[in-house]
Amino acid sequence: MVLIAFKTSGDALQEEREGKVREIGTKAVWSLSSCKPGFGVDQLRDNCLETYWQSDGPQPHLVNIHFRKKTTVQDVCIYADYKLDESYTPNRISVRAGTHFHDLQECEVIELNEPTGWVKILLKDTSDQPIRTYLVQIAVLSNHQNGRDTHMRQIRVHTPVESNCVSAIKFPMLTSVECAAYSTIR
Repeated sequence: MVLIAFKTSGDALQEEREGKVREIGTKAVWSLSSCKPGFGVDQLRDNCLETYWQSDGPQPHLVNIHFRKKTTVQDVCIYADYKLDESYTPNRISVRAGTHFHDLQECEVIELNEPTGWVKILLKDTSDQPIRTYLVQIAVLSNHQNGRDTHMRQIRVHTPVESNCVSAIKFPMLTSVECAAYSTIR
């Protein structure tokens, strides 16, 4: 069973800039349950908060993030803006994970109250480690004000940055000119 925690943060990209996590959404195949023409995956992934995905069909509205190989996923960050999107803003979101569409397990249902900004959803297994999965599915179960279609402005998927084994090895300080000449690999 996968445990999930969430928090709203002002800037979900801060950990990316600090080098603690890496965005891996480009390594996945993205699909949507529906979208209006010109409001699809490209707008959801274009790093612009002015554009958005807009669903065009019955709920739940689904975003599928399918990786080619089993991938460590630490968190999913969703940008939502109630002030701009009103009844199109997600209210209840379910995050699911699995190896394929037929074995998805619901991690947790998250209630959002008029969100403005990034919502960070931490994905942890029972030993409090980031999950390893092939597929992450984000399902919008309901919208604010009982809206039918939904807007999501951006989604980012993060994996932890693993420490490099070489950097963990302590090399002695080379002080002579002769030794320093061999201290780097060319």
